[in-house]
Amino acid sequence: MQESLEAIGEALTENGKVVVTGCLGVKKELIKDVHPSVLAITGPHDTPAVMRAVHAYFGKMRPQPHNPYVDLVPPQGIKLTPAHYAYLKISEGCNHRCTFCIIPSMRGDLVSRPIAEVMLEAENLVKAGVKELLVISQDTSAYGVDVKYRTGFVGGRPMKTRMVDLCQALGQLGIWVRLHYVYPYPHVDEVIPLMAEGKILPYLDVPFQHAAPRILKLMKRPASAEKVLERIRAWRASCPEIAIRSTFIVGFPGETEADFSLLLQFLEQAQLDRVGCFAYSPVDGAAANDLPDAVPAALKEERRARFMAAQEKISAVKLQAKIGRTVEVLVDEPGTGRSKADAPEIDGVVRFRGGEAGRFAKVLINRADEHDLYGELQ
Repeated sequence: MQESLEAIGEALTENGKVVVTGCLGVKKELIKDVHPSVLAITGPHDTPAVMRAVHAYFGKMRPQPHNPYVDLVPPQGIKLTPAHYAYLKISEGCNHRCTFCIIPSMRGDLVSRPIAEVMLEAENLVKAGVKELLVISQDTSAYGVDVKYRTGFVGGRPMKTRMVDLCQALGQLGIWVRLHYVYPYPHVDEVIPLMAEGKILPYLDVPFQHAAPRILKLMKRPASAEKVLERIRAWRASCPEIAIRSTFIVGFPGETEADFSLLLQFLEQAQLDRVGCFAYSPVDGAAANDLPDAVPAALKEERRARFMAAQEKISAVKLQAKIGRTVEVLVDEPGTGRSKADAPEIDGVVRFRGGEAGRFAKVLINRADEHDLYGELQ
């Protein structure tokens, strides 16, 4: 938040006329207290309000002469990722009320993008040379719930605004499609066969967050460890190559050593492929701040270290099993690529000599450590 306020200050110093929009816009009084000279403040995804502010302060927009720096923006838009992969956001907001999270208060409830709009963006990205689409949202598996899975039209064909239907359509584009932030709802099972058939990547990012029933209840998370383990077994039976990644929070208020032991036990049983772990830290406005029995900072960090040490052993065994295999990688830069099991920036990589950024390559794996694979280009 402080960085955003500083950015507003820099913009005011540089330009003098600033309209603030985005997530921080929900804290209007805070912004006005720090920067009373801003012209207007709007919330996230509120283009009409931004344009009203522009018209109010600068008059009605007049036709402008051709500007090659604006008018030649490509159909796929401007993106900050490398040319060979892109993020595809399918919805905004979230219907869950997890006690450690403030996204609903900043971005509101789930709002799904029309499926025709999502597919048009995906197709334009592919035409521009993107080789991998990373599907993201706050709750990817809830896509379409807010519009009751309304039927849209893609290429003249009816298609429901639903995660499974979207995955089927994306799977026909001939590129890597990777799913992130997927809650383990029952209909997620319908996506696994698409992975087994090679339509989308055999990769599932599921934010489990914890495994102890009492902590999950305090977090208001919609899952139980027993059902999760059952689902994981079923997914692997349907698609043996599936890579499952997740994130966890340790040191949540009220977490006891017994709760943490249950989490370690779950980790051993689940044998997840990729895992991230955070020591709980309070977020302004989160309901969890009012929970009793805060865990001391040193103990939170000690548990995080124990958790990651346990996962490193699991990861090392899984990666060692890939030695001697030839894997397909998408080269991010010469000498570094990612397999189907690796999302950019959050998972491991495959290291080798050579390769051309943005191209697929085959690598024979001859070494592994706790996080990465090493091999030779074929």
